[in-house]
Amino acid sequence: MFRKWISIFMMLLFPALAFGSNIDIHDNDIQPGDHVVWTSDNTYILHGFVFVDSTATLTIEPGTIIKGSPGQGASASALIVPRGGKIFAEGTVDHPIIFTALADDVTDPNDMPLDARGLWGGVILLGRAQINTAARVGQIEGIPSTEPRGAYGGTDDDDTSGVMKYVSIRYGGTDIGAGNEINGLTFGAVGRGTTIDYIEVLNNKDDGYEWFGGTVQTKHLISAFNADDGFDYDEGFRGKGQFWFVIQSDVLGNRMGEHDGGTVPEDGKPYAIPEIYNATYIGSGKNSGNAANDHGIIMRDNAGGKYYNSLFTDFAGDALNIEDLASGEDSRARLAAGDIVYQNDIWFGFGAGDAADQMFPQDFVRTAMTDAANNNRFVDPQLEGISRTNDGNLDPRPKAGSPLWTGYTTVPNDGFFTPVNYVGAFGSFDWAEGWTALSQLGFLKKSSTAVEENRLSETAPNTFELKQNYPNPFNPVTQISFALPVGGHAELTVFNLMGQKVAELVNERLNAGAYKALWNAANMPSGIYIYQLIIGAHRFTKKMTLMK
Repeated sequence: MFRKWISIFMMLLFPALAFGSNIDIHDNDIQPGDHVVWTSDNTYILHGFVFVDSTATLTIEPGTIIKGSPGQGASASALIVPRGGKIFAEGTVDHPIIFTALADDVTDPNDMPLDARGLWGGVILLGRAQINTAARVGQIEGIPSTEPRGAYGGTDDDDTSGVMKYVSIRYGGTDIGAGNEINGLTFGAVGRGTTIDYIEVLNNKDDGYEWFGGTVQTKHLISAFNADDGFDYDEGFRGKGQFWFVIQSDVLGNRMGEHDGGTVPEDGKPYAIPEIYNATYIGSGKNSGNAANDHGIIMRDNAGGKYYNSLFTDFAGDALNIEDLASGEDSRARLAAGDIVYQNDIWFGFGAGDAADQMFPQDFVRTAMTDAANNNRFVDPQLEGISRTNDGNLDPRPKAGSPLWTGYTTVPNDGFFTPVNYVGAFGSFDWAEGWTALSQLGFLKKSSTAVEENRLSETAPNTFELKQNYPNPFNPVTQISFALPVGGHAELTVFNLMGQKVAELVNERLNAGAYKALWNAANMPSGIYIYQLIIGAHRFTKKMTLMK
């Protein structure tokens, strides 16, 4: 009975799932120059490699389901956007776009085994940004060299492959030949003109994400229970990232981050030096016994990379390994050059031990990681909850009093990074809730109860209202009350006077009623702040003063 009720609930949540047609998609269905729209009232079945050909565009409506048919090698199914093609897949919190296996009934959260992987291929984006191989153009792994649409690379670092937002990619990673499995989401030389935000890869048989060069900038990425690495980059990747989240299975998963530089040659330029803020990487478990959890992060082949305000925890092996060769190209050279940076990070909960010489057994790595100038800390992050089963106990937000609320550095004011007052991928708001498989399948703790517990009245008011905060001025906690005459998706956000978002208090669907939200500004400087309520087409703004 409970299972039947859940299925009915999912159909109410995603009404397009209850009706519509199954539409078979083959490679010749999207021709050069076509402008194709996939609508949410249908389910699209991929058969084999489906290319969004050069000069073609594929638009996918919010709430659309795309399923990959089973098969390996030449029969593997995947959606591939080659150079010159574009994808516009923009879901929403309430209506995500889902790529999944043919066998998956997305209205039933109990139909797929928790260890299901490799049931179809994945999504591949190919662009014209730089890579650092001698040829400057590569052929993405798994696609025959005779297929010109499998090429990636060029000279345009601002190239765009389109937009992907609120997209969940599930149960992929089939073998596409020579023992190669498809990553959940592959970026081949994708440029920074592409928008990638709020993406989930769950239960992939290979890496969650892999970058082959390029400059694409990404936010809010989830790599959950994938069989190989959480995040993998190669061939001179130089993008930016913020709010990256990894959680590994207790029995599968290699590195949380596998970071390689050059291939042919290994000293190829540009070097791989991505810049990442606010990552939370959770391994297989300190005591899991997963032998593949050898190094939390590995850096090789001249790879650089910079992590700030990030958390690395609950991993079976040691924390960080930087390749150090007696001769030839290695990543120790990048550390010496300042191209490897770990600053304002927290490391804790490693099977090798939590002493510095256990987490970082290489002397030169340990020296860098414990340098006081880097402000790294080796303390319990005090997360709300870590769980790898669908018991509703996964909550990667920091508890009150957690060290994650302190010790962060300011992000660059470059128009991409979002200023936040915490270390790790999550603050008080769980941005993974609602649109992800982690949420829909019951892994995540429901954070919405915090807002519902602060519901002042279930009686629908007559009008929308955003009240003046109280007390005002305040130090450091204030209450913001608001009223909704109708239900809908509500956002309550705090900005500084430069327009930078400093706190997200509410971002979820609420019923009609009166509510209150508390903002603790203990980690913010004195000054005037703007708070804004958005629900549907309605927008309300007020000022408040923090006085310490």
